Amino acid sequence: MSLRGAREVRENCQLFRLTGLLDAFSEPTFRKVLGGKIDEGPKNIILDLSQIDFVDSSGLGALVQLAKQAQTAGGRLQIVTNARVTQTVKLVRLENFLSLQISVEAALENIEAS
Repeated sequence: MSLRGAREVRENCQLFRLTGLLDAFSEPTFRKVLGGKIDEGPKNIILDLSQIDFVDSSGLGALVQLAKQAQTAGGRLQIVTNARVTQTVKLVRLENFLSLQISVEAALENIEAS
């Protein structure tokens, strides 16, 4: 199973709801598509990874690059996570940099507060 998703553009952010695997196979497409969407705007990105089954090191690298790209563009990246994704991110101590959130609502509140 590869990575699938839907995009919702809101007033001050883009929300991506993803399912499947964020791994070496799906990472190049993920990086290209989402990187292009940051350029289109809005610059704030919420990735809903709560339905993701697996993230490998390639996927983590893509998330870090996406966070940096959003910051450079003047936006922020928020990641809605599940237990598997959280465990993987915490293993490499990126939980603060990647701004993990427990829900889409929490991510929206975090963006609106900034």
